[in-house]
Amino acid sequence: MCGLDKSTCLTVFFDISPSERSNPPGTSNPQLYLQFLTNYQNPEGQMRLRVTTITRRWVDNVSNSEELVEGFDQEAAAVVMARLTSLKLEMEEGFEATKWLDRSLIRLCSRFGDYRKDDPTSFNLNPCFSLFPQFMFNLRRSQFVQVFNNSPDETAYFRMLLNRENILNSAVMIQPSLISYSFNSLPEPAMLDVASISADRILLLDSYFGVVIFHGMTIAQRRNMGYQNLPEHQAFSQLLQAPDDDAQMIIRDRFPVPRLVVCDQHGSQVRFLLAKLNPSSTYNSTHDMASGSDVIFADDVSLQVFFEHLQRLAVQQS
Repeated sequence: MCGLDKSTCLTVFFDISPSERSNPPGTSNPQLYLQFLTNYQNPEGQMRLRVTTITRRWVDNVSNSEELVEGFDQEAAAVVMARLTSLKLEMEEGFEATKWLDRSLIRLCSRFGDYRKDDPTSFNLNPCFSLFPQFMFNLRRSQFVQVFNNSPDETAYFRMLLNRENILNSAVMIQPSLISYSFNSLPEPAMLDVASISADRILLLDSYFGVVIFHGMTIAQRRNMGYQNLPEHQAFSQLLQAPDDDAQMIIRDRFPVPRLVVCDQHGSQVRFLLAKLNPSSTYNSTHDMASGSDVIFADDVSLQVFFEHLQRLAVQQS
């Protein structure tokens, strides 16, 4: 492992075969015990052995499906899927990551969804799984799966950090966070969607490897005219400063230091933001656009279309 620190988070897979279970069918042993032995050398050069023993409840996915659902951690599951996908891409020649992720998600939704067979409109997913399809949608579009325009060194760097960071940071790598700043409200989370772009709004995107501060067209025009330097426009000055302060806080607490991009609507650098947003509005969209919004010039399917296809395929599974 080369090194461990207090923030290192590793994934361990257990392949459980039915023929190797210690308990015969019908008997119960609710507690599962795991023991990890860690050999390491401390800064003084002394060798140490740390023994860590943990226990978890064993849940049979047939008889106790409700307990299994309630214990499902969506963020942790998304990170595990991302790490397993990265491993398969490196170890298996010709591995088709997107198809494998799609099949895995369809099986999950078919197993735990509530629906009438062959009726997509009846499909309903338990709230414990409601965010997982969105994580998988963003994982399919992430730099861990789509390596185009990244060098092999960059791809290896991204996957190395994915395999070591904690769940919170790894989840941000898969599905970036987006914060909105405006005159009408306090800073608040915004949907990771192109519809969140507005002329009178500032957006702060954190994708772990990069931080983007986006200024809407109206905000950029007022800034260029120097409104923030006028005493009567102190609120505008504070609005401009708030995302800068939050971005610096993110950068200060993170290593390696992420790339900071400051851009304006319709500028060339805005591509760093658009590449991470759900393309609900594209150049061939038929619905009306809100004033001051934007479009994404791409042929990618939107999250809504992705989920509609997921519903249709999940209810067809036998």
